[in-house]
Amino acid sequence: MRIVGGKLKGFRLQVPKAFDSRPTTDFAKEALFNLITNNFDIDQCDVLDLFTGTGSLSLEFASRGALSVTAIDWNTACLKFIGEICKKYDLNQVKLLKNDAIKFIQIANIQFDIIVADPPYDYKYYDKMIDLVFEKELLKAGGMLIVEHGKQNNFESLTNFRDVRNYGGVHFSFFSKEI
Repeated sequence: MRIVGGKLKGFRLQVPKAFDSRPTTDFAKEALFNLITNNFDIDQCDVLDLFTGTGSLSLEFASRGALSVTAIDWNTACLKFIGEICKKYDLNQVKLLKNDAIKFIQIANIQFDIIVADPPYDYKYYDKMIDLVFEKELLKAGGMLIVEHGKQNNFESLTNFRDVRNYGGVHFSFFSKEI
C-alpha cells in the first residue's frame, strides 16, 4: 500500500499485521483521486475521513496538500500509527479523533468539502450514515460524500446519490446535495 500522489508520492505504508482494517487498493485509490482532482482543488479542501483505518486516504489527502483532514476511527492503534507518520512527515493538517463514525456525525458542527467513508463491507448502518451526513449538513456547497463499499451494496435509491464506480472488488458511491 502506497501514497500515489503529492509530496509523499511513492511512500509505502508498512501497516502492522495485527490491524484488522481493509485498506483501499492502490489501483482503486489512484482511480478515485483522479476523479477527485478533476472536481476539486484538493489544496483548497477540508476533508473528513470516516473509518480511517490504516489512514491511507487521510494520508493521501494530506500528501496532496488538503487544508485540513479530520480522521475518525475507534481503534487507538490505527490512530497512533497514522499520528506517527503525520509527525514524521510534518502533516500538521491532519487531526485524529477517536470516535464512532455515526456518533461523530451526530455531534459535528463543521462542514467539509469532501467526506470519505470506508466502513467494513458488512457495515449495517450505511444508509443511516449517508442520511445523517445530509441531515446534519456536513457538506459545504458543492461538496461530495464518497462511500467505499462492496458489490453487495446499492445506494442508487437514496436521495443524494449521484454515481457509482467499480474498480475490481472496490465500489465507490458518490453523493452530493440536490440542486
